[in-house]
Amino acid sequence: MNAAALPSLDVRAQITELRLHPVKSCAGEVVRDAVLTETGLDLDRAWMVVDSQGDFVSQRELPRMALISTRLRQSDVVLRAPGMLALHLATETVEAKTRARVWDDVVDAYDMGDLAAQWLTDFLVTHHPKELGPVPSGLQRLRLVRFDPDFQRLSNQKWTGGISATTQFSDGYALLVVSTASLAELNRRLQAAGHAAVGMDRFRPNIVIDGLDNAHDEDRLDELHIATPQGVARLKLVKPCPRCPIPNVNPATATTSPEVGDMLATYRANPVVDGAVTFGMNAIVMSGADHVLSVGQPVAASYRF
Repeated sequence: MNAAALPSLDVRAQITELRLHPVKSCAGEVVRDAVLTETGLDLDRAWMVVDSQGDFVSQRELPRMALISTRLRQSDVVLRAPGMLALHLATETVEAKTRARVWDDVVDAYDMGDLAAQWLTDFLVTHHPKELGPVPSGLQRLRLVRFDPDFQRLSNQKWTGGISATTQFSDGYALLVVSTASLAELNRRLQAAGHAAVGMDRFRPNIVIDGLDNAHDEDRLDELHIATPQGVARLKLVKPCPRCPIPNVNPATATTSPEVGDMLATYRANPVVDGAVTFGMNAIVMSGADHVLSVGQPVAASYRF
């Protein structure tokens, strides 16, 4: 489907990047195409690392999770990390039913077994570099879980406008959308202050759009209409994304320094979320489940008033 099929709206843009993060808080994968589902991109944040109590673990506690690469293949997801043999997990294979906590939500999940648990524990705990300090208490034993697709985890209806939108192990919404203009403005400010530019991977979006006139215009958009081969998919931008310290983690080295967060704090405090520093917009799927999103697809949107 081409751009002519889209409604005549305020903004014309295009998808310039699609990013999948199969394991929450591990490195993502840039893809050319992705299937849209009701909970986001297919298999995005479908797996999650948890501690012995079933609580989720992220780069906030273990920055070296950034060094674990993930790649989806036809029938498995492959995890790789420095000094480790590759871990292959069949996408259709799980072990015991379990429960897991992601933020305030306790959800149904499946444990991925002892081999995956040992692999993660070896890399993130046993081989944790001493110069990074001790592993936080309670994280000596890690496990990997898979979201139970039969479980419905709802996004906060305060932000969805009462719409019953679902997600899996994301922080709270099906998709994260960021514009290239927003990253360019951050990098302009970083370089003016003598710091190195950073990549989009620091912000872990699913959809990157190009063609907006101004940085952070995505904050002001209502719905994205995307022309796909199956028709028009509609994504509603519902909540600015508050930023934790994860963008301060260098994805190539897992070292942490404060420049990114400090710079965002100088101009991105957002009164919509009580002054939290935001970058990008959380989105929910209004229509288009099972559509294929691809890099280069045209996007139309209207401003929210």
